[in-house]
Amino acid sequence: MMKMWISFGSMGFMFFAILTIYFSRYKIKQKFLRFITAFVAYILMIAGGLMMIYIVFSGPTN
Repeated sequence: MMKMWISFGSMGFMFFAILTIYFSRYKIKQKFLRFITAFVAYILMIAGGLMMIYIVFSGPTN
């Protein structure tokens, strides 16, 4: 059951990263704010990917 919640969190991180990248590229005009939002988005994408890798390679549960 815990792996399910971790995978939901991972998908949430990835979804939020997609939204922030979109806003960073197309909606925000200030360069510093664009950099901050893009940086946060890429950190979330990396964290979500690492959590998914953990879920996939940890194998089935008992």
